[in-house]
Amino acid sequence: MAQPVEYLKIDPKTQHMLDHTTTEFGDDKFWPLSGKPCFHVFLVKSQLKPLYHLVLPVKIQSMLPCSTVPVVLTYCGKKWEMIYYGEKSAKRFNWKEFAIDNGLKVGDACVFELMEISKMNLKFRVQILRGDFPSQLLERVNGETSSTPIIID
Repeated sequence: MAQPVEYLKIDPKTQHMLDHTTTEFGDDKFWPLSGKPCFHVFLVKSQLKPLYHLVLPVKIQSMLPCSTVPVVLTYCGKKWEMIYYGEKSAKRFNWKEFAIDNGLKVGDACVFELMEISKMNLKFRVQILRGDFPSQLLERVNGETSSTPIIID
């Protein structure tokens, strides 16, 4: 049975990252992080089309099971179910439906906050930070190469 993160026995090295309060899943797009374990990614092409594999950062991998388990992502009150592949050398989950439903693009960022964990499932609450630039900047540069950098005055 899944437990809120704050009730699990956690490695003392990561204990400082946990908050001893309960955080409810809400409909908000943005909220202050609770202090529970989290990670962020700036999206690149390899995390989106065509495979939609999100390899998790090493700092969060040590807290997660080394097996295949269901994972639920929540964002704005909606839930997406997928599979976490914890036994793979590149620990990841396929998040195609989540990425498509939320219109994720290269340059966007996502913050994943670990809300529940067990050997049977994982739950993350997600914040999406859009990487869109003002049209004034897009007209001058695209930031894809060093010859067309994004310069903010």
